[in-house]
Amino acid sequence: SEELKALAASTAAAQAKTDEQMAKTDAQMAKTDAQMAKTEAQMARTDRKLEKIGEMVGAFGRNLGEITEEFFFNSLKDTQQLGGVHYDFMDKNLLRKSGSVQDEFDIVMVNGEDVALIEVKYKAHEADLHKLLTTKYENFKTLFPMYKDYRHHLVLATFSIYEDLKMQALNSGVMVLQRKGDVFETFEPLAA
Repeated sequence: SEELKALAASTAAAQAKTDEQMAKTDAQMAKTDAQMAKTEAQMARTDRKLEKIGEMVGAFGRNLGEITEEFFFNSLKDTQQLGGVHYDFMDKNLLRKSGSVQDEFDIVMVNGEDVALIEVKYKAHEADLHKLLTTKYENFKTLFPMYKDYRHHLVLATFSIYEDLKMQALNSGVMVLQRKGDVFETFEPLAA
């Protein structure tokens, strides 16, 4: 029975030690839970800040695009001339849908023989030129079949363009309008 008492005392001591360790673990887990709650709250604040920054960047980009479109539209509207051709009509942000095809065209100028499709970009990239030459132009032909017999002039208007891209556009038959101070400079296509 002495052995039993010793075993019981040993078991009680072990249980007390286990209880103490469990209490320490519980306290550590409570600290960890509190730290995780703090971290989650900080992450939520960071997410809200990033969302606001994303909205601001998006608004900034839209504003730059609108400013660029407004600049080129206002620069062209008084004379309605482009590359030595006078146009009778000029539209901005022309949106059209037919069947499954829908597109918006930044500036379109028309006379009785010519139609100019002007894609406006704050800073032109190769993808913008490619899109103008393919998707935009094909959509335009689909959405405006009344101009199929007109001379088509594709134009990339931009505040900023790399020289290589400008040459690529000109070699592809695309006119380039580039801002130069308060006016813009016109570059005629190299290919006809």
